[in-house]
Amino acid sequence: MEILRVFNNNVVLSRDPSGREVILTGRGLGFQARPGQMVDPSKVLRTFIPEDGRDPDNLGAMVAAIPPEHLLLTEQALEAGRSEMHIPGSTVLSVALADHLSFAIKRRRMGLDFDYPLRVEVSHLYPAELKAAQCILQFVNSHLDIVLHDDEAVAIALHLVNAGFATGDLSYTYQMTGVFAQLFEVMEQAYGRPVDRNTVNAARFITHLRYFFVRANSGKQLEEGAGKLRAVVMDSYPKAYATALKLQAVLELRLGEPLTGDEVTYLTLHLARMVDEDRA
Repeated sequence: MEILRVFNNNVVLSRDPSGREVILTGRGLGFQARPGQMVDPSKVLRTFIPEDGRDPDNLGAMVAAIPPEHLLLTEQALEAGRSEMHIPGSTVLSVALADHLSFAIKRRRMGLDFDYPLRVEVSHLYPAELKAAQCILQFVNSHLDIVLHDDEAVAIALHLVNAGFATGDLSYTYQMTGVFAQLFEVMEQAYGRPVDRNTVNAARFITHLRYFFVRANSGKQLEEGAGKLRAVVMDSYPKAYATALKLQAVLELRLGEPLTGDEVTYLTLHLARMVDEDRA
């Protein structure tokens, strides 16, 4: 297989024999490697295949940003979760969950914890996913020198729910895709310049929107009473907040229901981070 791009010493973008672009990981796989060279198959540990039209460069950048041990731990944990329910063998799910768990581990080691107020709703709406998520979390904790809080199972369950939507009704995926395209157009008009979709933070913004669709579809938007946070966000990111209000109008029009203040706040935070990265 030919190397197309080197992300770091352990992650490269390659083209497999069938012509597909794939992300390969392995210790030293990208060390001193150059585009055009052939991959040493003996060094390949894992292969990630972009799905649903996902941009290979973007997916590769996300994989490269996750410690290899967290990627492996996530794959093993997902396998443990399959003892409770069917979990699709999805590259998008594996990478998104690994990204979440890696950040959760980092936060826990820094002494920072998040509350997940959707526990009751998730337990009622998605009991199978929550049970599998608890199994996944138990496996992860058994392989760490710290313990992630039980509430992390709620976030993991939402990843599993989102994977179910992504592999289910295509009309739902088409609706999301159309709305995402419209939202990026609104952002570009607001900032008067193109917004790079091929960044890690853009991918995280889209992932946040996908979870928003899951919440909106179940009638359970974020409503945590984050009034103080909203005030800080409005003062710190006035342009992003003004743009988020425009995105709010589009989402409410397309979905036929109002957004909560907390949803707008988190849209603003994601938007601010994405635009700042794009400007850099």
